[in-house]
Amino acid sequence: MDIRRLLLEVKEGKLDIEKAEDILKKLPYEDLGFAKLDHHRRLRSGFGEVIYCRGKSNEQLVRIFENFHSKQVDILGTRASRSQYELVKKAIPEAEYDELSGIIRVELEKKDRIGSIAVCTGGTSDIPVAEEAAQTAEFFGSRVKRIYDVGVAGLHRLLSKIDEIREANCIVAVAGMEGALAGVIAGLVDKPVIAVPTSVGYGANFGGLSALLTMLNSCAEGVAVANIDNGFGAGYLATQINRLAVGRDE
Repeated sequence: MDIRRLLLEVKEGKLDIEKAEDILKKLPYEDLGFAKLDHHRRLRSGFGEVIYCRGKSNEQLVRIFENFHSKQVDILGTRASRSQYELVKKAIPEAEYDELSGIIRVELEKKDRIGSIAVCTGGTSDIPVAEEAAQTAEFFGSRVKRIYDVGVAGLHRLLSKIDEIREANCIVAVAGMEGALAGVIAGLVDKPVIAVPTSVGYGANFGGLSALLTMLNSCAEGVAVANIDNGFGAGYLATQINRLAVGRDE
């Protein structure tokens, strides 16, 4: 069923609003041949479609950005290189880029950010992944507090910030090496902690596997674990938790 026909049936009383809403949630995607763009993801999940930039050809990436932009929606692109950003910028002058996180943003209007999410890192080398989490959460409307370089190797640094961390509705703990940060924070707060292992570390770190296993085996309650270097996933989940905490579902 196309949208025009659906709207006519609602107008004529042949279809009730609840049924029409259910149909809209299942409407087809837009097929570009190399990509199937889901313009109704926000309707189903509350968040719009996100573009994973790495691995896409220049033509594919620009066409996807242009298509979403033509629908007048905000766009978040993750894992983008500067060269990819420059191509997008030529097509969409409003596009902005953050070198550290590799995020491209096209935001049509400034958002009112709600609630509070604390994004913490064990060390400075973990900041790129933390920024992916923080900027994802901000893009989707959350207020974010950054608390960086508070790893357990200098526990006094973390303890000096613990009151700020406790004020947040959700904490994202980003750490490499042995990945102990998340478990320590979880033992000090009454809020959910999303642990993000990073691939930062020496040889026995195994590209983040040591941190991942530490986080998965944490004896502290209330820890959920994202994949290695998956700042985007952590920022997305943190925003869902933050929205629930402030009682806002849109």
